[in-house]
Amino acid sequence: MATEEGVVTKIESATTAWVKTTRSGACKACSAKSSCHSLGGGEETEVEAINQAGAQIGQKVVLGFDTSPLLKATFLLYMFPILTMIAGAFIGQQLAIDFHLDPSFLSAVFGFLFFGLTLVFVRSKGNKLAKRDEYRPKIIRIIGQV
Repeated sequence: MATEEGVVTKIESATTAWVKTTRSGACKACSAKSSCHSLGGGEETEVEAINQAGAQIGQKVVLGFDTSPLLKATFLLYMFPILTMIAGAFIGQQLAIDFHLDPSFLSAVFGFLFFGLTLVFVRSKGNKLAKRDEYRPKIIRIIGQV
């Protein structure tokens, strides 16, 4: 489980709070830090978290994020579109032979078609997954008052 410290800035409901965090040492050691926009590209960001610990405004808290769902989402976002594009190109190549068309052209058309359809699917699936609790950070512990 990945953890991060922050300060509660707003209570949205009994189970949801907004927490302001700053980039930690883990971010400084990451090879993708220059291109990462998960923290808004700046030093501070505000995230919506599940308030399991019952934190109040102004309290310093520890956020936890389970990494297993993150790996699944990463596969869905990065690998799945590439794999479907390759499958589409292969199908286009095979169909071109059957219909006596240019294999390169049909392969490219089917590859990009599959890639585009996969992006629509990934966006739809991503919106559904974002609503599930295991894909959201959780306030797991209250450290103290700021």
